[in-house]
Order: sequence, then C-alpha cells, then structure tokens
Amino acid sequence: MKVTDHIKQAKGKTLFSFELIPPQKGRSIQELYDNIDPLMEFNPPFIDVTTSREEFIYIDRDGLLDKKLTRMRPGTVGICASIKHKYNVDTIPHVLCGGFTKEETEYLLVDCHYLGIDNIMALRGDAMKEEKYFNATEGGHCYANELVGQIVNMNKGQFLHEVIESDNQSDFCVGVAGYPEKHMEAPSMDSDIRWLKQKVDAGADYVVTQMFFDNKKYFDFVEKAKAAGINVPIIPGIKPVAVKRHLQLLPQVFKLDMPDELVRAVEKCKTNKEVREVGVEFAIQQSKELMEYGVPVLHYYSMGKSDNIKRIAAEVF
Repeated sequence: MKVTDHIKQAKGKTLFSFELIPPQKGRSIQELYDNIDPLMEFNPPFIDVTTSREEFIYIDRDGLLDKKLTRMRPGTVGICASIKHKYNVDTIPHVLCGGFTKEETEYLLVDCHYLGIDNIMALRGDAMKEEKYFNATEGGHCYANELVGQIVNMNKGQFLHEVIESDNQSDFCVGVAGYPEKHMEAPSMDSDIRWLKQKVDAGADYVVTQMFFDNKKYFDFVEKAKAAGINVPIIPGIKPVAVKRHLQLLPQVFKLDMPDELVRAVEKCKTNKEVREVGVEFAIQQSKELMEYGVPVLHYYSMGKSDNIKRIAAEVF
C-alpha cells in the first residue's frame, strides 16, 4: 500500500515508522530482525531501508595498492523484500542518483515492481567520501527531481528507451527529502524550498525531513512549504541522541542546530548510558509536541538499534 494511502486511512491519527540501515556485507540479516522485532508491536505501516553510496577501497597486491569501487552495505531491495515477506509490512527502499546510471535505476525499479514494493524514496545522495562536492555518476541523474521524473515516467509505461504497453504498470508512491534547516548546499532557505517544490512538481507524493531537534524549525518549514504551494504530507524525521559525540557529529555532518537545553543536559552526562537516557526523554517530549501539532507520521532514524526507539514509542503511541 502507498504511504499516502496509509496516511488517508489513519484519518488524522499519527502513525509510527522507522528507518534502518542494511548490515555490512558478510553480516547476517538476523541482526536486522532482532532490532525490528521489538518495534512491530507499534504497528508501523512502513519501514524505510537506506542505500549506501559506493566507496573506494585499496587492496594490497604485492606491495602495490589497487584502488577498487565497492559497496559496503549492499542489498537494499533484497532486504526490503525479505522484511516485507517476514512481517507483512510495506517497505521503502531508498534509491539514489549518486552511484547509479539511469539504466541501473530502471532495473532496480523493475525489480521493486516485480516484488510488490509500492513506495520509493528518491534521493540525490551524498558525495563520495573522497569528494568534496557531489558529482553525478556518468549516465546518471544530477538531481532528485530528475530521478522522481524517471519513476513517474515508468508509472506511465515510459521506459528509458521504449514505451511498454502493459496492464501491469508500476504505480510507485514517491517520497523525497526535505530540510527544516535547509540543505547544506543551499544558499538560502527560500532557494531550498524552491528545490523541494521542483521535486513535488515532478511527481513526489510526500516528504520526509532530515532529523531536527527544534520543533519550531519543522513548524516554520511546513508553513514555508505550504506558502510555496507544496501540499503533500511532510513527515518529520526524529533521531534520539545516543552518545556524547553526537553533540559534535550531528551538527557537523547534517548542518543542524541543537537546542541549548539538550546540549547542556548531554554535557552534564558522565557516561553514554546517561546520554542515551537524555536522548530518549528529549525525543519523547519532541514527539508528543509534534503529535499535538497533527503530524501524519513520526518517523524515527533507528541507525540499526531499536531499544531507545521502543522506549520512545511506548510513551508516545
């Protein structure tokens, strides 16, 4: 079922969802199951599975370093199919511009359609670790709105090199990312809203935000989006602080601000166990305020761990 249909069927009730990261290659999918199991009691209508960019590794061959491209966390579509089958829940693979040609994207989308996956999260993706700025893959898309356009065209039976007449066309519901504190590369919030509008105009059906810790940033973002004519659901993304290093890491990586109330509370902690407690309590209050605002879904970034997400959900849902 489409994300938008889940939201409609909820009739104003806030839904619970979460996002997870595939295990590194060579690890068992059971690790994912062990973290999904405790969260299923909260009836998530859908679960997101991220996709990682390719990266370079260096292999020592008789004293010479051989540079090779690899993916350390492969299998997003396969994991989506496995979770969908095991738990009877909708799964949403993240599909990136970076690292994929348009043809490779088409093959992936065909596989998703065959597997009965109804939703796609369309993202540009980040720059590779060795790159300062994002560079499009040769033969791939430069921007997420172009990727959305390819998905929408496929829904119409328009493939890259032909039009296929079929009674079994895809009908993907497409999600895109939004940034309450603007994308790190955007020169202004207004310009970032214009980019978001392009993605929605290209056919995006809903938006999921990057993590934020100040709900006012989300409220202002929603109002700016509505003023720009963006009328699709905007789902807030929530990440509970879990370790002290998050005070430096999250603002650095995601270019976001953290409320001084949260910063001071974390700074007082002597152990990461105490930090985790602070993160859970802060996320509970953040979630309750968002629910009172009437958000369609509370979407949690689990990062592969579920114990803190379970405690938050138990207080909120």
